[in-house]
Amino acid sequence: MAKVILLNGSPRKNSNTLMVLKECAKAIEAEGVEAEIISLKGMRIESCIACNKCGEKGNCVLNDGLDEIIDKIRDADGFIPAAPVYFGTARGDIMSALQRIGKVSRGGDKFLNWMVGGPITVARRGGQTLTLQEMTMFFPINGMIIAGSSYWNMVTAGPEGTALEDVEGIETVRLFGSNVAKLIKKIKE
Repeated sequence: MAKVILLNGSPRKNSNTLMVLKECAKAIEAEGVEAEIISLKGMRIESCIACNKCGEKGNCVLNDGLDEIIDKIRDADGFIPAAPVYFGTARGDIMSALQRIGKVSRGGDKFLNWMVGGPITVARRGGQTLTLQEMTMFFPINGMIIAGSSYWNMVTAGPEGTALEDVEGIETVRLFGSNVAKLIKKIKE
């Protein structure tokens, strides 16, 4: 069965980002594609040191738990990272994770090629467009396919638990999830 990995970049237990990813996952599963949400919560993701050892061993030499996530992404057909925006851009840990995931793929078996996905952002006010642009750079450089929706994949939310109040944002993310699943199924035909 086809599968999508959704990466939650929020450090909070009941985060708005997690709420948004759950809605996206439901839309993916409604199309008959498996969805798994993985969280960076509690992890201390290090930045890439550009040692290029990943090309030799197939995984990253940094021992912080990201290799287990990389292995799950390697076996998937889709990848959706989501980041909360606290200070106008993506959190450092999710960008470090994306850079290392991309480095491992590009240096080795190129497991990201033809994978379908795209980023999602969640913020109280500003920085969402910049964060989407920053995270989107990960996709084309890795030969990936970005699925579209009816608007940008961003949800506006304040305190924890308020993400579902942004009806348009949630509908955009649901359509995006559905489109990711449909594209995966088309490619696998």
